[in-house]
Amino acid sequence: MENQGLAVLGRELQGLQQDAERISAAADMGMAGAAGAGAPGFEQMLRRVDAQDQQAQTRMEAVERGESDDLVGAMLSSQQANLSFQMLLQVRNKVMGAVDDLIKLQF
Repeated sequence: MENQGLAVLGRELQGLQQDAERISAAADMGMAGAAGAGAPGFEQMLRRVDAQDQQAQTRMEAVERGESDDLVGAMLSSQQANLSFQMLLQVRNKVMGAVDDLIKLQF
């Protein structure tokens, strides 16, 4: 069960990392519309991270109420949501840095 949860977590993180790399590459190239480059928009990524956080919270609450005994699964969901949020922040910071660099350019 634990290995299965880790495999799911790994696949989710790979997907988020690929999305982050596409957005980051688009930001590095100075493309204003990263969503047009084949990567999901920032809002879509934000919604996905929020859904993961809500799912983790629901699973943790179920364990706390005694409705579920899947503590490992709840903890994995919580860690997955946390890692997704941290990655989203890194992507945001990278995009904001690229925007700042574009603003500093003199034409």
